[in-house]
Amino acid sequence: MTDTLVAFDDVLATYDPAMGLEVHVELNTASKMFCGCPTEFGAEPNTQVCPTCLGLPGAMPVVNAKAVESAIRIGLALNCEIAEWCRFARKNYFYPDMPKNFQTSQYDEPICFNGYMDVDVDGEVFRVEIERAHMEEDTGKSTHVGGATGRIQGADHSLVDYNRAGIPLIEIVTKPILGAGAKAPDVARAYVAQLRDLIVALDVSDARMDQGSIRADVNLSLSPKGSDQLGTRTETKNVNSLRSVERAVRYEMSRHAAVLDGGGSILQETRHWHEDTGITTSGREKSDAEDYRYFPEPDLVPVAPSRDWVEQLRGTLPENPTARRNRLQESWGFSDLEMRDTVGAGALDAIEETIAAGSTPQAARKWWLGELARRANEDGVEVTELGITPVQVAAVQALVDGGSINDKLARQVFDGLFAGEGTPEEIVAARGLAIVSDEGALSEAVDAAIAANPDVAEKIRDGKLAAAGALIGEVMKAMRGQADAGRVRELILEKLS
Repeated sequence: MTDTLVAFDDVLATYDPAMGLEVHVELNTASKMFCGCPTEFGAEPNTQVCPTCLGLPGAMPVVNAKAVESAIRIGLALNCEIAEWCRFARKNYFYPDMPKNFQTSQYDEPICFNGYMDVDVDGEVFRVEIERAHMEEDTGKSTHVGGATGRIQGADHSLVDYNRAGIPLIEIVTKPILGAGAKAPDVARAYVAQLRDLIVALDVSDARMDQGSIRADVNLSLSPKGSDQLGTRTETKNVNSLRSVERAVRYEMSRHAAVLDGGGSILQETRHWHEDTGITTSGREKSDAEDYRYFPEPDLVPVAPSRDWVEQLRGTLPENPTARRNRLQESWGFSDLEMRDTVGAGALDAIEETIAAGSTPQAARKWWLGELARRANEDGVEVTELGITPVQVAAVQALVDGGSINDKLARQVFDGLFAGEGTPEEIVAARGLAIVSDEGALSEAVDAAIAANPDVAEKIRDGKLAAAGALIGEVMKAMRGQADAGRVRELILEKLS
């Protein structure tokens, strides 16, 4: 049953939204958080498990040092304070895909706290304050079989895969985000997008939302306009795309307003996001911290990173992705729209490397967001997964710049690169793609085009020079696109002047 909704503008006329975002980042460590099991995605179910990650009696966990390092680097990149001493806790609750019946996490003593990230939305900067970034382990994965929706309701039976159980997670929790108003959905999306870029730059996770290696929980509440009291929140779980983060905030704002306008009260609960219909549905009543009966994990020693180590890790941080984009945009002369499209296509690194190999910024962008993006879309892969290197793209453009080929012929050179026919220069020679610059051949082709199109030739003689385009097209067709179009135009005008 679809919820009653209030129009978005009407929501804003009556209420102020408050958001909180909890982003779970699955780290790319080779082994799990507390054992040596591998973390490879897509392995056969229940083949990457051991007594420790299954929680069998007598199994003793050991903290993954690389996961701790990644947590500290994430915290530093988010301007957090790094705890001098922290420890793990047991978060107790039952769920079928959690083999120990508790999750080893951090509660009131996280490794990173009090940070922030500045997010730009249409030129307005919002500071998103980070409450904490803490270490924990992931749960397994349940698959519900036999139902129409893929959820437990109506399913015949459920299957559980524990391969994911125990994989290291960093949960990044914001403080309430206030004052965003109509831009609340956009701020949520921009924050998660910027956070994902930062995680990728740090190389601590592949941050694939489609594979669940980064996923967001969206907390939302509404307060009467001008009130300093936060409303009751709901938590929409495991939203796995940037667009859905934005849509989930917008939907929950409209749904909350409808409940409140009708005299009802918001139930503090988890909600499920439905990608296909763009709605949320009720999950379970939301537990408060005391319901989880947190207590210190007795099988793990505290984590106390030395200040020297923290400063060493600070020195490994890459350039902030937002600062880098701003620097490159200014250097390349791209418009805001061109830069957004470049980042959205995942081609920023490829274009930077193509420019470093000798191409101009606009030429590099032309190929990566044009011909190569088209091929990637046809193949259903990312543009950087095509197998074409920036050096090769720069070499193709060098041939264009040198007059050996034009853009149309360059596409045939890319065909040769995909087919493994050699370097761009070798492909041009083997396929006979070089532009014809022989004056005799060009003149002969121009004469033939003029003779075959006397009416067009007469227009040009009468001063209608735009008509020359038709004759240029005829010459290019006759010469398989290998004529120098500029020289062809000159010859046509010379002969008909």
